[in-house]
Amino acid sequence: MSSVISPSNSSGSPSSASALITSTGIGSGLDIGAIVSSLTTAFGAAQTSQLTNQQNSLDAQVSAYGTFTAALDTLKLSLPALEDPSQLAGFAATVADKNVASATTNSDAVAGTYSLQVNNLATAATATSAPLSGTAAVGTGTLTVAVGSSSTAITIDTTNDTLAGIAAAINSTPNVGVSASVIPTTGGSRLVLTGTSTGLANQITVTPSGGNGGLAALALTTVAAQDASYSINGFAATSASNVVSNAITGVTLNLLQPSAASTPTTLTISPDTSSAQTAIDGFVTAVNGVLSSIQTLTGYNPSTQTAGPLNGNAALEAFQNQLQSILGKFTSGNGGVNSLTDLGISAGTDGTYSTDDTKLGNALSASLASIGNLLGGTNGIATQVANLVDGYTKPGGLLDTINQGLQTGLSNVSTQQTALAAQLAAYSARLTAEYNAMDTAVALLKQTQTYLNAEFNPSANAASGTSQSNTSLGSGTLGTSG
Repeated sequence: MSSVISPSNSSGSPSSASALITSTGIGSGLDIGAIVSSLTTAFGAAQTSQLTNQQNSLDAQVSAYGTFTAALDTLKLSLPALEDPSQLAGFAATVADKNVASATTNSDAVAGTYSLQVNNLATAATATSAPLSGTAAVGTGTLTVAVGSSSTAITIDTTNDTLAGIAAAINSTPNVGVSASVIPTTGGSRLVLTGTSTGLANQITVTPSGGNGGLAALALTTVAAQDASYSINGFAATSASNVVSNAITGVTLNLLQPSAASTPTTLTISPDTSSAQTAIDGFVTAVNGVLSSIQTLTGYNPSTQTAGPLNGNAALEAFQNQLQSILGKFTSGNGGVNSLTDLGISAGTDGTYSTDDTKLGNALSASLASIGNLLGGTNGIATQVANLVDGYTKPGGLLDTINQGLQTGLSNVSTQQTALAAQLAAYSARLTAEYNAMDTAVALLKQTQTYLNAEFNPSANAASGTSQSNTSLGSGTLGTSG
C-alpha cells in the first residue's frame, strides 16, 4: 500500500496527523482491512450460522413437502379408473370382419355374441347441375335449398352468378345442410351439392325463382339419400347414420361397408380385463411411490447416519397410517373378492405392495363386477384413498397450510439476515475508524522517533551525509574560555 509522510517542518517538529497518512495500515504496518473483516465475521458468526441453518432447514422442508405432494398427485391420477365400478368392469367389442364394421362399448354392455349383416350404408343426398360454362354468368334470382324439413333461401345476383360464385354463396350461408363444389367435366362444369347428413329424412330439393330466370339452367338432378340397412341375429334394422348406438345395449357400431351377400360377420362382446389390470397395477405403483417417499423423507439411514428432512414428521406418518388402514379394508358379499389380498395384492416387509399378476388376472376373469365394487363406489378403497389425498392436497388443505407456514418462516429469516447484515456493516465501519485512528497515532510516534534520533544521534546523521550540529554536545568536547 502507498503512503505520503510529510518531512519535518522548519522548526523540526512533527507534522499534523492529517498530513501523515492517506492509506490505512501504513503507520502501524497492520493489514487493517483483513483484521476488521476477521473481527466482523467472528462477531456475527454465531447469529449468521444460526440463520443459515434455519434457512437451510426450511428450504429442505419445502423441497421435501414438494416431493411428497408430487407422489400424492401421481396417486390421485390413478384413482378415477377405479372409483367408478362400471368403468372398471368394462367390456371389449370385437368384429371378426374388420372391413365391415367396428364396435366400442360403454359401461352398460353385457357379454354376448351376435351375427351382423350389413346390407347397405347410409348415404347423403346429392344434387348435380347440367353441364355449363365454368366462367359464364348463369343467372340471378333466389335458390331455395331444402334439406328434409328445413329450407334456406340464397340470393344470387350479378356479383356471384357464375357456378363458382353460386357454390361460394351456398357454402358461406350457415346451416344450409349441404356443401357445394364445382366439378369440371368434358362436357362442361357442374355444380354439385352434397348433403351434410345421411338418411332418408335428409333429401335435397333445390328450387330456383325470381331474377332473370337464368338459374333454371342449372337443371339440378338429385340422387336420394338412404338409411343404412343391417341385421343382427337375422333381425332387420335401419339407421339414418352409419354410427349405430341403439342396436345393442352398451355397444356402438360403426358400419364401414356392406357385407358379402348372405355372409354375416361375428360381433363378440366380452369382459375386458386388460384395462382393469392396467388400472390396478398403476394404482399399486402409485401407492408404493407415496410410501417410499414417506419412508425416505421421514426415516433415518443408519449406514450414512443421516435423517430425512422430515424425520419423525407427524403429518406424513399420519397419512401413512390412514392409507395402510384403507388398503387393509375387508368387505363381505363381493363374490369371494373381499380385500386386496384376494386380488393378489399384498404388503411386503418394507411396507410397500406387490401384485401377483396371475392371481389378479384370475380374479378379474372370475368376478370383475365384484372387484369394481370393492375398489369403487361410495365406500370403495379407491374412493376412500381419493378423499384422504384430497384432504392433504386441496387448496387450504393440510399441505397448503404447512407450506404457507414454511414460507412465512423463510420470510422471517430473510428479514433477520438483512438486519444482521446492516448490524455487521455498522460494526465493521466502527472498527475501521478505530484502527485508522490507532494507525495515525502510530505514524505520529514513528515521526517523533525519527526527529529525536536526528537530534541526539549526530553520528547517524553524519553517516547519512547530513550536516552535524555545532553544539558542544555534538562535538564531544567541553569548550573553555581564553
